Amino acid sequence: MPDYKTLSGTAVYEYEEKRSRFIATAAFADTEEKALAVLGAVRAANRTARHNVYAYVLQNGRTRYSDDGEPAKTAGTPVLEAIGHAGVSDVIVVVTRYFGGILLGTGGLVRAYTAAASGALQRAELVSMRLVVDCSVRVAYPLFEQAQRIIAASGAKLEEPVYDDAVTLRWRMPAGGEEPLCAKLGELTRGTAQVQMGTPQYAPF
Repeated sequence: MPDYKTLSGTAVYEYEEKRSRFIATAAFADTEEKALAVLGAVRAANRTARHNVYAYVLQNGRTRYSDDGEPAKTAGTPVLEAIGHAGVSDVIVVVTRYFGGILLGTGGLVRAYTAAASGALQRAELVSMRLVVDCSVRVAYPLFEQAQRIIAASGAKLEEPVYDDAVTLRWRMPAGGEEPLCAKLGELTRGTAQVQMGTPQYAPF
């Protein structure tokens, strides 16, 4: 599976057009449940707003958007396109509109929703997500430093070791590189090392 970019946390950006306020909230959401939870929280915080337009894009290919009462293709579609232009997924953007009393027309709405959504996405902190696997292995103290060097050389990110009657090394590495590393650790320990591997998952790396 390919790497992808997403957001770290939440970013908010406000845009004003002819006294209408557009408040965009961009947030990480890697499931529909999380996306809808963000939408629910924004709606709850903006009960007096005329519209809460949203769009979300998940890494699994699922996308959804709503104009929430605005004319068709003037609100949800521009927000969805802003996410696409940012090149991110596992993301929801909700744009809350407080009506200022002046009609903006279809062109004005498209510009305003695009500007608000793009502003929030630009303000957000981006992270790269990779398919990674968490691993651990127990080695005798005399082999500890050599094993640590071998693991680090494989491109893994080491965590703090656990010390008892032996040393447990723990690390996260890109999925797909486990077998060559296991072979090297097996060679170092003459076949006594048993590498424990978790289920591959997407995570910042």
